[in-house]
Amino acid sequence: MTASDIPAEQRKLFGHPLGLYTLFFTEMWERASYYGTRALLVLFLVDAVSKGRGGLGMSVPNATAIYGIYTGCVYLMTLAGGWIADRLLGQQRSVWYGGILIAVGNYILAIPGGAALIYVGLTVIALGTGMLKPNVSAIVGHLYPEGGARRDAGFSVFYSGINLGALFGPIIAAYFGERFNWHYGFLVAAIGMTLGLVQYRLTLHLLGRHGREPHPDDDPVRAARIQRRGWRVIGLGLVLLVALGLLLYSGVLHFRMVALAQSMSVIIMVVALLFFGAVLAFGRLNSQEKKHVVVIFLLFIAAAAFWSGFEQAGTSLNIFAERYTNRIAGHFVIPAGWFQSVEPLFVIILSPIVGAFWVRLARKHLNPSIPAKFALGLVFLGISFLIMAGAAEIVVHGNKALPTWLVMCYLFQTFGELCLSPVGLSSVTKLAPPRFLSQMMGTWFMADALGSVLAGLAAGRFDPKDVHEMPSLFMQVVYITIGLGIVFVIFARPIRKRLIGNIE
Repeated sequence: MTASDIPAEQRKLFGHPLGLYTLFFTEMWERASYYGTRALLVLFLVDAVSKGRGGLGMSVPNATAIYGIYTGCVYLMTLAGGWIADRLLGQQRSVWYGGILIAVGNYILAIPGGAALIYVGLTVIALGTGMLKPNVSAIVGHLYPEGGARRDAGFSVFYSGINLGALFGPIIAAYFGERFNWHYGFLVAAIGMTLGLVQYRLTLHLLGRHGREPHPDDDPVRAARIQRRGWRVIGLGLVLLVALGLLLYSGVLHFRMVALAQSMSVIIMVVALLFFGAVLAFGRLNSQEKKHVVVIFLLFIAAAAFWSGFEQAGTSLNIFAERYTNRIAGHFVIPAGWFQSVEPLFVIILSPIVGAFWVRLARKHLNPSIPAKFALGLVFLGISFLIMAGAAEIVVHGNKALPTWLVMCYLFQTFGELCLSPVGLSSVTKLAPPRFLSQMMGTWFMADALGSVLAGLAAGRFDPKDVHEMPSLFMQVVYITIGLGIVFVIFARPIRKRLIGNIE
């Protein structure tokens, strides 16, 4: 058999299915679009209208609340996006339609207009990301039915695409947005997602049947009923969204964004508590499974606290970069959004080093436990804000901080992310009771969503006009994260012995 006789979906490049590279570039362009928009959003919302770059001149609390609601919804929508793929569309079509929604949302942001148009664009992007993000990752898993080390290696290649997109997306979008007009930056993000869609469509055949069809209920009658109800719910939801958009655009309806963000954070926390409580009370779990669910809940709390600080990269730290950082390099003014690319660059550089470090410790039977790694993540995040408190003291005394302060902050945040994020994902798959695995994975995204909303609310207290408050605001993040990290250190051994057991 010649190479041309092998079906496209079975062909390989560097030992991996060709379909992996389809998904690599799709996710790369999607992340470039997302992080490009993320780097611009708050700066665009607070930019004075008089500057002529298309800014909306909002207050910092409203702008950061919008950011928190938007990023929180992005993660929450992944739960609905996974259900739509499983029951209605299949993963391949969900990725396609999700990408279209993301591109359309960014094109809407590129249209000069009022706040209502921005809300519509962000809503469309959140819906699209919810459909694309969980399903593109799921298809990667389908490409390696044998599992094992090859699947892990495949995901490593795939995640490098995520960070590559997160690296260059803000660089391009921030250059056009800050130098010329904010809407040009959103247009760049839209074009990036469009390029991702083009390559996805042209190379879709490389995926074969992986993720092509939904996975309805085994009972055909019940499956048909679920699909009919699902489409009705989606149709009703779209009608309500369109009606809401028209009311906002016409000025009939107004939202108090800070109050909306506060309500959203409470709802997420209540839903999480009800979910964990219901699983423990009615999940028919044995004693060890209940202990593992308790551990996942503790990790949920730690993760939400971590993301509430980490996601300030797009809010308070972004404003600090624009207004209080010396960004002059010769005759060139570094766009503030470029600092959003520092953390992805560190992830690309440090991920293999940190991974090898954990492996080496494991060989010596010194590998830290799950709660200990979470504690490290929280402490590293606290150190990053301790650095920013020092930078803020420089600003209080009438000077601008050097870029190295932000770079060092993002370096320690990267250490924290690498201690907590991949460990958390792996831990949930190990600890979750098998019949609740997908739902428990959803709780991880809920922690991201809650942290994002809390980050927006916390950053709303960051008043750029009152520089004397900045050191104390940054120090509050230090006290919370390092304090929680110390608690996890104290209880790491009891949690490992009494709740986790030998599963690590």
